[in-house]
Amino acid sequence: MSPIKQFRQHIDQYFIVASLIILILFFGMLSENFLSLTTLSTILNQLPSLIVVTIGITLVLIVADIDLSVGSVLGLSAAVVGISVVGLGLPLPIACFLALAAGATCGLINGFLSSYFGLPSFIVTLGMLEMSRGAAYMTTNSQTIFIGPDIQFIALPISNTGVSPALVIALMIVFIAHFILNKTVFGRYIVAVGTNDKAARMSGIDTKYYKVVVLTLSGLLAGLGGIFNAAYLGAADPNAGIGLELSAIAAAVIGGTSLMGGRGSIIGALAGVLIIAVLQNGLAQIGVAEPSKRVITGAVIIVAVLFDQWKTKKGALN
Repeated sequence: MSPIKQFRQHIDQYFIVASLIILILFFGMLSENFLSLTTLSTILNQLPSLIVVTIGITLVLIVADIDLSVGSVLGLSAAVVGISVVGLGLPLPIACFLALAAGATCGLINGFLSSYFGLPSFIVTLGMLEMSRGAAYMTTNSQTIFIGPDIQFIALPISNTGVSPALVIALMIVFIAHFILNKTVFGRYIVAVGTNDKAARMSGIDTKYYKVVVLTLSGLLAGLGGIFNAAYLGAADPNAGIGLELSAIAAAVIGGTSLMGGRGSIIGALAGVLIIAVLQNGLAQIGVAEPSKRVITGAVIIVAVLFDQWKTKKGALN
């Protein structure tokens, strides 16, 4: 493939990265503290939960499904960690395993009901959103469970690097997911399923199986996000993750993932997470009020969706 064709193929990703750099430079000019290592480290170490959840959402969108339950599953998984460590006195590794199992189970249920019972994933995951949040409240008796140093080390920067173990793990998962999506049969199959489910079935792909696997992975990553959230707070908050599914979907779409399925980028989704984080933190540093921040962030999301629709229609015409 010629360099020009390669450039055209990846022009969306170049545009996203360029937008991120422009945002960073823009806020750097408006706020003298924005480009400091302390600010950048703080922003990055807030993101592991959103990063891993967005990876899961990206894969779900690629197969033309939706998962609205990830925020609540994250809250439930954090609650499982808290009650396991504090309430039951279990070692942290076992507590983390139980949290991941809880997340994966929620995702498996979502996938099974939507794929094998023909229920819309929108409705199934909306129901799971309520069930998981209710389970989180019941597990914790609607109280925040303080865990403390037993789990905080996961979210604290390593020595003088400014990078936390949670961030390192999240970035490793990004590159693993990127490799799987772009270099494996599994990745090609989920793109095929999202592009045209009927054609994929006629070519011998078990589309139901792949949708179940992807939704299970989404739940598993939400469970990991719950562990990261509990580590960042040093506590299990049953309210953790409220609205996180919207931020994750927004980051995925900003990063070039299509809401119609069949197209998406893990690296683009990471850039989308960074754009949202830089935008929100930058607006806060220059003194923009919270209501205005929400309006601006919402406008950016709408522009990203409009751009996605334009690309879809243009592709259909071509």
